[in-house]
Amino acid sequence: MAKILILYSTTDGHTVEICKRIKQTAEALGNDVQLLDLKDDPQLAAGTFDKIVIGASIRYGKHQPLVNDFISKNQAILEEHPNALFSVNVVARKPEKNTPETNPYLQKFLQKIDWKPQLLGVFAGRIDYPSLGFIDKHMIRLIMWITKGPTDPTLTVEFTDWSKVEAFGREISAL
Repeated sequence: MAKILILYSTTDGHTVEICKRIKQTAEALGNDVQLLDLKDDPQLAAGTFDKIVIGASIRYGKHQPLVNDFISKNQAILEEHPNALFSVNVVARKPEKNTPETNPYLQKFLQKIDWKPQLLGVFAGRIDYPSLGFIDKHMIRLIMWITKGPTDPTLTVEFTDWSKVEAFGREISAL
């Protein structure tokens, strides 16, 4: 089958968990999948992989700058392969914001980059209040209060629809 590279940018670790589930799903279909963290500045070489996927988390409405930097630097190689991009954000917990077409953060990001991914995904993330620092905890609680989300600082709340993640893994395999 195919050699698939999944590159990721994660803030608190949940995006890598989503990547692992995609990897598991794609490997069950006979693919060879490698995960690489974008913070390690991976170097792409043409012909090394058959398909390339980028997964990126959102914090305070933005993907990490290294995602855009990587895409800009590697756009030609990305375009030579079947490719996909997915975004992980808590606003995707809302049914009206959980598709690539309706997610404001993914739409804003797509307008900033020249690359046009062949496959797009959006997954709801996780809020792990106990692991957050003081400022992040209170900023996210404020955002959740405004958007009618969970605000209990003792909770960890996972919003991810794992069946949707697995379906995306199958779609990547079929690219």
